[in-house]
Amino acid sequence: MTDNKHSSQHMIDETDLTRDSWKVFQIMAEFVDGFETLANIKPSISMFGSARFSEDHAYYQLAEEIARGLSDEGFSIVSGGGPGLMEAFNKGAYAGKAESVGLNILLPKEQITNTYQDISLYFRHFFSRKVMFVKYAAAYVVLPGGFGTLDELVEILALIQTGKSRRIPIVLVKSDYWSGLIDWFEKTLVNQGAIDEQDLELFKVVEEPQQVIDAILEYYKDNDLFPEQVEQEN
Repeated sequence: MTDNKHSSQHMIDETDLTRDSWKVFQIMAEFVDGFETLANIKPSISMFGSARFSEDHAYYQLAEEIARGLSDEGFSIVSGGGPGLMEAFNKGAYAGKAESVGLNILLPKEQITNTYQDISLYFRHFFSRKVMFVKYAAAYVVLPGGFGTLDELVEILALIQTGKSRRIPIVLVKSDYWSGLIDWFEKTLVNQGAIDEQDLELFKVVEEPQQVIDAILEYYKDNDLFPEQVEQEN
C-alpha cells in the first residue's frame, strides 16, 4: 500500500515548474542587460541612502553635493533610482560630467522612479540588482538610511571580508548617524569574536563631501581602478 502522505511530498506541480523555469530566462535577461550596460560606464560608484528624506532635508543636499563632486571627477554614479537620497544622488550626477544611472526595482506598489537618470535599468529581482551594484563599483558611498541601506552595506562588507569581491573603498558619511552601529561592531562583534578587529578597516567614516572624494581618490593612487581589465590584458 502506497504511503500517500510521504509520496505526495515528492510530487511536483508541472504548472509551477514551468512558471519557475521561465523565470530563469527573465533573470538571465536582467543579468545580460545589466552587464552590457554597466560595463560601458566604468568607473562607477554605487551610492546608498534612505528614500524617506525629502528635498529640503540636509542629508538630501549633502547627497546631491557628494554625487556632483564625484561625477565631476569622472565617476558615474549608480543609485537605486527611487526618491529621497537616491534622487539626490542621481540629481547631482545628472548635473555633473559623468553618467547618472538608476537601478530601478519593480515592486507591487510601484517605486517612483526619479527623473535624473541618463541610464535607467529595471529589475524584478532584488538579487540580480544587488549584483549590479557590486560588479563594476569602484567604491561604495553610504549615507544615512534604513534597512535597505544597511542591507547593501552589510552585503559589500561580507563580500570583501570573505574574498568574494575585490577590496574597494567603503565610505560612510556622518559619524553621528553611524556611531551606534560602529560601537556595536567594536564592542560586541569584535569582543565576542564574530569578526576580526581588522575587519573594521574595511570602511571609513567621514563628514564632508570633499572628504568622500579625497578618500576614494587617495585609495586609487596606489590601487588599480580596473583590475579585471589588467587581468584580461595579462
